Amino acid sequence: MRVWFNRTFSSVHAAISLIREADVAGEFHLIYSNTNPHAIAGQAAHQFNEEPTGLDDLAYADWCLDFCKTERIDVFWPGRAAALLSSQHSRFADVGTRIVSVATTAMLDLLHDKARFYASVDLPDAPPAQSLEFRNIAEFDAAFAHLRPLHATLCVKPSSSVYGLGFSILDEARNTAQLLMEGLPYRISLAEFRAGLAAQEECRSMLLMEYLDGQEYSVDCIADHGLLKCAIPRRKPVSAGSGQLIDLRADVLKATAKLTSDYALNAVFNVQFREQEGALRILEINPRMSGGIGMACVAGPRLPYLALCGFVHGYEQVVIPAVRDGIRVGEVARAVELR
Repeated sequence: MRVWFNRTFSSVHAAISLIREADVAGEFHLIYSNTNPHAIAGQAAHQFNEEPTGLDDLAYADWCLDFCKTERIDVFWPGRAAALLSSQHSRFADVGTRIVSVATTAMLDLLHDKARFYASVDLPDAPPAQSLEFRNIAEFDAAFAHLRPLHATLCVKPSSSVYGLGFSILDEARNTAQLLMEGLPYRISLAEFRAGLAAQEECRSMLLMEYLDGQEYSVDCIADHGLLKCAIPRRKPVSAGSGQLIDLRADVLKATAKLTSDYALNAVFNVQFREQEGALRILEINPRMSGGIGMACVAGPRLPYLALCGFVHGYEQVVIPAVRDGIRVGEVARAVELR
């Protein structure tokens, strides 16, 4: 069976490797494509193809359809243009290709917009942080006046972002030079942030939020159209160097199952939580494989392989191993020669 992964996040290397390790019968022929001919994930796949550059998403979707037809792709697991492609299952079905989608196009658009996502969350036991959206200095000042009396520390982040890009804690005491010299990451001077915001008429959608300073949980999951099949929570360390702990915490699993059902999630995805004064809070749902999925799979279930088998054969045919609770996991870098 020919399975294609197109250009996506670096976690695809781990996903392809995990599938190949678990696929002892050799059922799947894995194809990876990228615009970069030296993409390292190409070395993990059975086959690598170079993608064209300069295409917008609509033209790219047409190219994908032609690629599926030419390469006789049975299963297409998209990264790039996943939201658009999730609306085109019937086009691809006509050439014999099934598309793996985490959710519908509308749901993916919602999950990528944190302002809208937070407004939609119904999770009393793990609500999102209090937040207000702003696009200019007046809206920021109004949001700050409302939230600052309620919370000792506030932070900002874009409504749409990945890997925490754009996140900063607002520091009310120090300027940027002091923060830099003290080596404090993810912090920005409140006064200088305001000055920069005031210098422009409008910015992209941003959130002013209460800062959650507790333990963080990253939950790698597989599901079948709203039914959670397996979840592996990783408790992240407060300080670097001690790895992450697999922690089957009951309230984390319960909240993850409800989110999976509420947003009709499917295949492989990741849910992020953080504590505040011991109480669990939802941060986000990432409708894709996380960067740490390899660590999660050390606990037993090879999630990408199980999701692929469940998608192809139905989950009633899939045996999901027990998760090894309480183990500590980590990652190591390994040098390779690029082709």
